[in-house]
Amino acid sequence: MTITASLVKDLRERTGVGMMECKKALAAANGDIEKAIEVLRKQGLSRASEKSGRTAKQGIIYSYIHPGDQLGVLLELDCETDFVARTDDFRSLAKHLAMQVAATNAQAVDRESVDPALIERERAILTEQARTTGKPEAILAKIVEGKIDKYYEEICLLEQPTIRDPERKVKDLVDQTIAKLGENIIVRRFAKFRIGEN
Repeated sequence: MTITASLVKDLRERTGVGMMECKKALAAANGDIEKAIEVLRKQGLSRASEKSGRTAKQGIIYSYIHPGDQLGVLLELDCETDFVARTDDFRSLAKHLAMQVAATNAQAVDRESVDPALIERERAILTEQARTTGKPEAILAKIVEGKIDKYYEEICLLEQPTIRDPERKVKDLVDQTIAKLGENIIVRRFAKFRIGEN
């Protein structure tokens, strides 16, 4: 199949990946744009995992104030170099992440950041709820673990579906930016402020 310039352009606009990589992905996917996106995502994820061990000591503190001035977010996003920290793509990622925090119940960056006591408390509540169903104990454990995974998806920023595209996780968005910019990127921390809340 012939890979047209308009097809490459369309894929590039949808993924933010360079033209040559888009062309190769389209060739690998026989011109199917959805399959090409999958190819690029797989490549992006592998590139992101290669970079995850590298030190990220540069970055920005990004502030987002929601219209109406009643809600604000501060977010630290780190990368390897000051050059990348000043790019539009990096700042765009920071903005998207801060808006995600503002719009959701994110309480931690990832599973490792969640207080284990919080998870144990949630597990105890879910176990009691599951027991009221009268199902066998072996099945209850699986039900509870499934609900704990859903709970992590609600409170962990990187595991949440993105507010703009619920089919994608926030981690996929970060990994895509890592692949595009060629540097490790880490969401270090965030804080959410709402008028009248402690």
